[in-house]
Amino acid sequence: MRYSYQAEKLSAARHALMLPHSRGEAQSIADAFHEISLALHQLDVSKLSESAQRWIATLQGYMDTTGISDPNGDGTWAVKARTFTTDDQIHISNAVDELAHWFDYEDGT
Repeated sequence: MRYSYQAEKLSAARHALMLPHSRGEAQSIADAFHEISLALHQLDVSKLSESAQRWIATLQGYMDTTGISDPNGDGTWAVKARTFTTDDQIHISNAVDELAHWFDYEDGT
């Protein structure tokens, strides 16, 4: 199966997480989450490896905005990203990086 679209979007997510964060870390994470959501849209995750499914589950957990309030209109992902610890940010970055590598490999690039 070809995963060039997913590889492209995960690469964009990885790029969003790189320094410098000209609009701030929270917005960079929100931008990465947007790219991840595009990569995963209509993707049958059940056909992926267990490792890929774990990385996706990790990211989906961080991306879940249930109960997040956005009174200033910053975007719920940006609001949630402001609550992340350094450990959270490391987990997100590692999951994005591993998943981007996985899609690159599976796409044959």
